[in-house]
Amino acid sequence: MKAIFKKEIRSFFNNATGYIVIGIFLIINGLFLWILPGEFNIPDNGYANVDGLFYLAPWFFMFLCPAITMRMFAEEKQTGTWELLVTKPISKWNIVTAKYFASLVLVLFALIPTVIYYFSVSYLAEPNGNIDSGAFWGSFIGLILLGAVFSSVGVFASSLSDNQIISFIVAVVISLFLFYGFDLFSTLFTSGKSIAFIENLGVHSHYKSMSRGVIDMIDLLYFLLVSIVFLFFTTWKISKN
Repeated sequence: MKAIFKKEIRSFFNNATGYIVIGIFLIINGLFLWILPGEFNIPDNGYANVDGLFYLAPWFFMFLCPAITMRMFAEEKQTGTWELLVTKPISKWNIVTAKYFASLVLVLFALIPTVIYYFSVSYLAEPNGNIDSGAFWGSFIGLILLGAVFSSVGVFASSLSDNQIISFIVAVVISLFLFYGFDLFSTLFTSGKSIAFIENLGVHSHYKSMSRGVIDMIDLLYFLLVSIVFLFFTTWKISKN
C-alpha cells in the first residue's frame, strides 16, 4: 500500500503536468483575489476577509481534483501495468485507498499555499490581526473535506475508463452534481422542509455550514460517508474488471 502511495506521488511530480495543474490553480485564485477587479478582489472589497477564496475554490476544485485523479486507474489500464498490479499480494481496497490518499495529499499540496492569504489579509487589516479566524479555518477545513469528496469521485471516475479525458469529464460532471445539483433540484419544491432536506443531501449545504466557522459532527460525517461510498464503488468496479 505504501509503495503504491509513493509511486503515485512520484509519478505526479515526475512530469511537468503535475506542476502545471497545481500552478494554474494557484495562479487563477491569486488573479481573482488580488489582481482582477470585481467582487472577489480582496483590496477592492475593503473588508479583512478571504471569503472570495472559499467561494471560488470549490468551483476550481471541480477541475483540479479530476485533473489529479484522472490518471490513477486509467493510466494503469492504458499502459498495461494494471494486470501486473492486481497480481501483487494486496487487496483491491488497499490499492484504491493508496491511490485515493495519494490524490488527497496532492490536493493538499495545492491548497496549503493559500494559507498565505490569511496572513496577508491579517497583516493588511486595521488594526493588524483583525480577521475572523474562526470563519477562515472553518472554511479551510471545509475545503480539505471537499477535496476529499472530489478526490474519491475522481478515483471512481478513473476506474470507469482507460481514457483519461473521459475520466476527467465524468469526475467533473459528478462533482458538479454533488456540489450544486441538489440545490437546483430543491427549487422545484415549495415546502421549506422539503427544500432543506434535499439541499442537505448535497455537498454545498454542508460546505456552507462549515464556512461559517462551525465544525458540526453531522457535516464531518457527511463528507466522510460520501468519500467512503465512492471508494467502495471504485473497489467494486475494479473487482469486476
